Amino acid sequence: MIDAGKLMQQKARYGNMRNTKVVDLHSSKVACKECSLHQLCLPRSINGADLEKLDSIIERKKPLKRNENLFQVGGSFNSIYVVRSGSLKTYSPTVDGQEQVTGFHLPGELLGLDAIGKGKHPCAAKALETTSVCEVPFEHLEGLSQELPTLQHQLLRLMSKEIFDDQELMLLLGKKTAEARLSAFLLSISLRFKQRGFSSVEFYLSMSRNDIANYLGLAVETVSRMFTRFQEDGLIEAERKHIIIKDRENLQQIAGMNDCCSESSDDNSQLML
Repeated sequence: MIDAGKLMQQKARYGNMRNTKVVDLHSSKVACKECSLHQLCLPRSINGADLEKLDSIIERKKPLKRNENLFQVGGSFNSIYVVRSGSLKTYSPTVDGQEQVTGFHLPGELLGLDAIGKGKHPCAAKALETTSVCEVPFEHLEGLSQELPTLQHQLLRLMSKEIFDDQELMLLLGKKTAEARLSAFLLSISLRFKQRGFSSVEFYLSMSRNDIANYLGLAVETVSRMFTRFQEDGLIEAERKHIIIKDRENLQQIAGMNDCCSESSDDNSQLML
């Protein structure tokens, strides 16, 4: 059974981290060098005066409430965004008026790069919970990147990763079974939590089952059935949005991944500004 005490501790740790950052952003305007995400969203070699230059162009926005949009489809592209705390989903409207979820974004990850080409956002971004972001005006970032080669390199790296992620999603939706899709999703979230210093074994999913199903191209009933099957097979334990990974090796086999691929995926998920 899931250890309720551990789950409460995990959720409290995540919630306290989020609440602390909300206070920092809203009142004390914490600088990049003092931010706990410093190693996640900045080039590793940037420091000193260069860091101050970068910090000077970053705007700390007021925290978003749950279900509040960061930007809308067709909105003018002016900035890219770094998630400070909380989480968001990106989605595009379909012809029948529904939403197609295109991604989930955790602390340290970026949004908005896909709008650079046409100057308009091809998707919308909505907060899944109380969420804080740093806004980076692209015009200023572009100018600063010409002064800082490391920053320019990271921008190119991020754009390359956008292409890679789109290809991976197409492969996931086009070739894999429902079991493989859900396994790959849980392993991806697990690795991303690990990179942020949280447990990769026990974590809280901020997205709904409906959103997970939408993202994976499955019916919500199928996702619920897969969660139940994974529990019966001893792969995971799940209580609402709380997840415990019990058998990572078998999850990797179902997803068509191995330890090497998992570590590679973890490295690729390090989105650095």
